[in-house]
Amino acid sequence: MKLLVTVKRVIDYNVQIRVKSDGSGVEKDNVKMSMNPPDENAVEEALRIKESGKADEVIVLSIGSDKAQETIRTALAMGADRGIHIKTDNELEPLAISKIISKIAEEEQPSIILMGKQAIDDDSNQTGQMTSALLSWPQATFASKIEIEDKTAIVTREIDEGLERIKVNIPFVASCDLRLNEPRYASLPNIMKAKKKPIDIKDANSLGIDISSRIEQLKVEEPPVRQKGIMVNDVSELVQKLKHEAKVI
Repeated sequence: MKLLVTVKRVIDYNVQIRVKSDGSGVEKDNVKMSMNPPDENAVEEALRIKESGKADEVIVLSIGSDKAQETIRTALAMGADRGIHIKTDNELEPLAISKIISKIAEEEQPSIILMGKQAIDDDSNQTGQMTSALLSWPQATFASKIEIEDKTAIVTREIDEGLERIKVNIPFVASCDLRLNEPRYASLPNIMKAKKKPIDIKDANSLGIDISSRIEQLKVEEPPVRQKGIMVNDVSELVQKLKHEAKVI
């Protein structure tokens, strides 16, 4: 069994996001970048499946500029076997990302595609579902537990009402929740070994698929500053302020 894991390079979750002065986007120069946190869970789950003897190879796929290889190397240091870098300097939409993943899946023929449930930079939560549709594979989104059987898998999902257990046929696409596992840290020896592991680099334009944008970004700006709240002494004062100042009742 072969596992394909997608990882994205994003601004580190500890960094305070700043909008560029011209409103063209967020500031990324000289900003700490890291692997998208839910993608770390996807890598960890793939490694655990392999360590259990149910998979033979873990392939890591990332799409972006040359610096995306740093994120691939992080996954390789965690224990993945090899990487694939689809090179592009453009900001791609989820549909374009899904097309690329589907193309690579057709070439590599993995049994399972694992990815984070969403990226913390855009929170789109669309790529897993779109990839499943393009490949006509079953999908198991928001996975908090994955149990691999012979030709099927039991996936426990996080839903609004609680937990849902579903059975999906292999191959399938799974998007991983933060509750799925605790990602491991890469040891120094594994970091050194990762430098020698292969990364196959391909240009996005050479794949023969349409990855053009369908949405035009006009401007990015900070959210408006909220007014400071006030304290009231009792319910009567609260009702009076809601009635006469806020005019909501």
